[in-house]
Formats: sequence, C-alpha cells, structure tokens
Amino acid sequence: MADGSSRPEADEARRRLADALVRAGRGSHSALAEVYDATSAKLFGICLRILGERGEAEDALQDIYLNVWRKAGSFDPERASPITWLAALARNRSIDRLRARGGRVSEPVEAALQIPDPAPDAASSLEASEAGSRLSGCIGELENRKAHAIRTAFFEGATYAELAVRSGVPLGTMKSWVRRGLLQLKECLER
Repeated sequence: MADGSSRPEADEARRRLADALVRAGRGSHSALAEVYDATSAKLFGICLRILGERGEAEDALQDIYLNVWRKAGSFDPERASPITWLAALARNRSIDRLRARGGRVSEPVEAALQIPDPAPDAASSLEASEAGSRLSGCIGELENRKAHAIRTAFFEGATYAELAVRSGVPLGTMKSWVRRGLLQLKECLER
C-alpha cells in the first residue's frame, strides 16, 4: 500500500478484464470464464444487495453472464471500465427482476458501485508483503474500536453505516473513529 504497488496492480487487473471482455465478444468461451472468475463475487454481491434473496441473486447472476456473452461485443474499453460496465448490467438485471416480482428498488444507483469486492486478493497480498506487516503493526497501535472499524471497513468492505450499526454508535461517531484512525495510521506508516 505504502509502496504504491497496488495502483499498477489494479490497472493491470482492469486491463486483463477489459481484454477478456473483448475476447468474449469475439466468441471465446475461455475469456468468458476469465470474466466470470474475476467478477462473479462482486456481481453476486450487487444482485444480493438489490434483490435481498440468495436464490433470486443466483438466478440473476446466471442471466447476467448470459447477457455478458451476448453483449460483450458491444463493450468498449475506451468508454467505460470493465467493472463499471458489468456492474451496470448486474444492477439493471437485478432491478428488472425486482420489478417483475412487484418489489421496489430501495438502493440508489450509486450504491451498486460501492458494494465491496469480497475477493481475498487485496488482503492476502497485503498480509504477505512487508508493507502489510508494517500496516498490521501500525493497526495494532490503534485503540481497539478504531482498529476494529478500520479492519472491518477495508478488509471486509463494510460501510460506515454498517459499522455504526454493528458497534451500536451513531454514524458520525463511526466516521470520526475511522478518520482519526486513518490519520494515526498515516503518521505511523510515515515514521
């Protein structure tokens, strides 16, 4: 994190995903499998958040990848990031299913893009690196409630609102804990 390596890794992952979408658009089954492996957890999370039922979310996810197969040829990496394009497909399909069963959409559009990606890559990479060890040591220096909030937010993807509910504190309090904790982490990492 501190060494700046996560940005090039994210750019490379985005490039690989865009390339796989383009190849899937040309009819490559293996490319579609790559897209599925790289994105199914995130897209399932979007479906589950919107639909609220695991079975419905699983059905929606299947529909989404059929749709990806049909529409991958229209994906333009110059116009949109691959995950944004895929998240929009997931969101739209989930909303269609929700409306078809008579439900209402309760999440704003922006919420779909803020759903955490449960893939262990970031946490695993961080733990394995020297920067991860240093970060872990700095987190250990934080007050327990701040450390727990930061770990849960960044490694599990919880939102401020979810953290506040879990901890039984007001949203503003949780935001303050995380902000102060991050400032303390920054100071520790700069030492």
